[in-house]
Amino acid sequence: MKIAVFCSANNNIDKACFDATRELGMWIAQKGYTIVYGGCNDGLMGCVGQTVHEHGGTTIGVVPRILTSTQRVANDLDVTIPCENLADRKELMLTQSDICLALPGGIGTMDEIFTVVAARTIGYHCKPMIVFNVDGCWDALADLLDSLQTQGMIRGNWRDLISMANSVDEVKALISSFE
Repeated sequence: MKIAVFCSANNNIDKACFDATRELGMWIAQKGYTIVYGGCNDGLMGCVGQTVHEHGGTTIGVVPRILTSTQRVANDLDVTIPCENLADRKELMLTQSDICLALPGGIGTMDEIFTVVAARTIGYHCKPMIVFNVDGCWDALADLLDSLQTQGMIRGNWRDLISMANSVDEVKALISSFE
């Protein structure tokens, strides 16, 4: 199984996020899964890539050309897929994966979550979107989506499109359910 992993490339994140990412990365590698991610060596992105790679899993990095001239590209990628820009990166990550997983992140991660879910709502794909809510980091997003749904801005139930997981075990169970 190939898992698109969206997450922060910021290093100034709570240690609990890194610990949960390492635990999940080890499990992904042990299961023989492949991650498709942004290929950066910083933050949770670097953490998940390095952990999966070090534990024998396969890593595919989808890297915008603008980043190749920096020192931010992971040097332990099994496969590197260059792309032109962030829109291309999202499209390639989605087409290369079977399911999508968002770890804690910021604006870029939210953009990736919404791109996946918006494409699913209009029938481009039927891939699951799992959001790992480490220490409640995505609670405000869930509250916003609940509010938008109450206001009639979201057709149906957003929780049918996004599976929220509050622990590593919940993420594992969700991923396993899609095998």
